[in-house]
Formats: sequence, structure tokens, C-alpha cells
Amino acid sequence: MPSWVVRALGMSVLHAAATVALAKIAVFQPGETSLMTAVALALLVGAAALWSAVDAWLRLRDAGRTWFIAALVTGPVAGVLSVLGRSVFVDQTGLSELGPALTGGAAFTALLVLLPAGLGLVVGGRLAGQRDDEEEHAEPGQEDTGSVAAGRSRGEPGSGRRATARPRPRPQPRAPRVGPSR
Repeated sequence: MPSWVVRALGMSVLHAAATVALAKIAVFQPGETSLMTAVALALLVGAAALWSAVDAWLRLRDAGRTWFIAALVTGPVAGVLSVLGRSVFVDQTGLSELGPALTGGAAFTALLVLLPAGLGLVVGGRLAGQRDDEEEHAEPGQEDTGSVAAGRSRGEPGSGRRATARPRPRPQPRAPRVGPSR
């Protein structure tokens, strides 16, 4: 199963549950909606950012494309699930709500997954780069033989890395510009 399916289904269920919970709160405690909406948005943004950061930190192949497809699929699926959930658990919402859920609601949900996921991919990629730099610059006498990271840096079997790790390419200094400046 492609990794975007797991992410899309997980995010869809999470977004639909948040929508149903907010609708239930709006019906039974109308004064609490603004605080609960902010909390729900923070949880949804945090979930997408954290999951994508972990993907980037673990160096998932094609993580950007995975999260892009997952965000596009999450929008409509979460819309259908939220209409279903509201009709069952809150107020018997009818099919008339399906149109707005599949257009504006789906677009908002897709952006609410895509933007934090992009931020998480950037942060996770930076953290992975820092981890690799620390492993590169460790002196041979200071290596921890019992840790998983030490096994990864030595390329032991089952550690997920090859025994002959290639050094990271370093950027070359640029030649000075000749001619008129812009």
C-alpha cells in the first residue's frame, strides 16, 4: 500500500473527527466554540507538521510527493466523513451539505494538511541534516557502541545504512561576477 494512503486516511479521520466534535460543541455549548475551534486547528496543524517532520527525519523517499497526494485526497474524503459523522452523531445533516463539504471544505482541508506538512518536511529535513553532520564529525574514540545511532554510523547489518557511507557534497565557492550589476 502506498504511504500516501495511510497518511490520507489518518488525516481524513482526524479532520472529520475534529469537524464532528466542533459541530457537537456548537450545538450543546455555543459559547465554547471559539476556544475549541482554535484548539482543534492547533491540533490538526500540529498533527500534520509532526507526522511530516518525522517522515523527513527518517528520510522517507518522495516525502513531498507523498504529502502532496495525501493532502489532495484528504480534502474530499474528510468532507464526506464529516457529513456522515454529523448526520449520525450531531444533527441528522442531509445530503445538501455534501456539496459545500466537497468544494470549499475540501479545499480548506487540503491546505490545512499541505501547508503544515510542507513546514514539517523542511524542519524534519534540517533535523536529519544536523543528525548526519553530528555523526560525520564524531571522533572514532568517542563513538557509542551500544546506541542505535552508533550502529547506523558504522553501517552494521539491520541499521539501515550501507557500510560505505558517501561523504556529503559541499558547495563550491562561486567565482566573482564580471560585468554590470543588476
